[in-house]
Amino acid sequence: MLECASVARRRLVRALLGSTILLAANASLSTVQAADPIRIAVIAEAQAIAGASIPQAAQLAADEINAKGGMDGRKIEIIAYDNKSSAADSVRAFQRAASEDKAHAVIASYISEVVLALQPWSARLKLPFITPGAASNEIPLNVHKDYARNKYSFHGYLTSKAQSQAVCDAAKAILVEGRQMKTAVIMSEDAAWTKPLDEGYKECLPKVGLKVLDHIRFSPSTTDFNPIFSRIEGAKPDVIVTGISHVGVQPTVQWRSQQIPIPMIGIASQATNATFWKETNGATEGVLFEMFAAPGTNVTPKTAPFAEAFKAKYGNYPGYAGYTAYDEVYYIADAVKRAGSTDPDKLVDALEETDWEGTLGRIQFYGKDDEFTHSIKYGPGLVSGMMMQWQDGKQLAIWPPTVANGKMTFPSFVKAGTAAN
Repeated sequence: MLECASVARRRLVRALLGSTILLAANASLSTVQAADPIRIAVIAEAQAIAGASIPQAAQLAADEINAKGGMDGRKIEIIAYDNKSSAADSVRAFQRAASEDKAHAVIASYISEVVLALQPWSARLKLPFITPGAASNEIPLNVHKDYARNKYSFHGYLTSKAQSQAVCDAAKAILVEGRQMKTAVIMSEDAAWTKPLDEGYKECLPKVGLKVLDHIRFSPSTTDFNPIFSRIEGAKPDVIVTGISHVGVQPTVQWRSQQIPIPMIGIASQATNATFWKETNGATEGVLFEMFAAPGTNVTPKTAPFAEAFKAKYGNYPGYAGYTAYDEVYYIADAVKRAGSTDPDKLVDALEETDWEGTLGRIQFYGKDDEFTHSIKYGPGLVSGMMMQWQDGKQLAIWPPTVANGKMTFPSFVKAGTAAN
């Protein structure tokens, strides 16, 4: 009996010791997991005017979060890739982000064609990604059409349809009602994002009082805009409504050099970047362009501080996709916190519940049953547009009055309608 008791005691000690070791190991593993960084890959057009601020803004957001101890003790690690504005390079970077760098989420590209090439890979690899600037309606429509497969894609910018409406809203206020303008010509580059944009223009411009006299689409590789502007002048519109991005500075430079007397308003992605004044040697004076956050504006309490912090760190203000990329790092980290995990499906669920005040406004995503699934919502109290204008080297907000820090003015060669009484 004594021997049996001794054996039993030894077994009990071994069991307790084993349990202690297991608990210690589990505790150690939990500590390691908690300390693992949240890895966010950033695939962007680092050499392009409109894309350069994407990785910079993402890194700034990560630095701010990390300076405060990270997200629940986990640091944010940004892994940046320059895609050289290439869909093929973007796909290779996305594959590397998933397989080699073990990214938990991806922020990818302001070019719609690139994002559309990445969507199938996000579905295949089950890696959540958010675009900071691409506008094509097809991005969220693909999620809506096949949610189970494409739910890992989020459209962190406004659709082309929403952007056309934002331009029309501004044009009604400042051109139709403010300057009694009545006619317009649409001038857009031929790209995936401008097809729905132009359809939106053709639908909403007449509704706000601007008759469309002509619709011109041109190759993004166009270098001579003399024939295009001559055609527009022949139509004699009150305003040119634009959809330009990849074509770069050329239409703006030639608009000025040819002294085209017709104002330009619309989407001009490159014009959103603070370097555009220098890139055009001041030719952008008087150009009107849509933006959703800008230096010196009070869209939210976060807008101006971010713009100034970006300038202090990088020497210039961010382009439009810099604001979105900055916000995205924050709400990805917030989604990880709310999900309590970097598991892709749990992260998707948490991102769908995003309600985050960023630099652009209050950010929420359209749901599974909405047409533009996983695109950010547009409208009052959410993200809504403002019309900017280049004046004397500065980007000034001229509409709506709630965020305006300047008044609309034009170079002497531009005929800008008749001011309303």
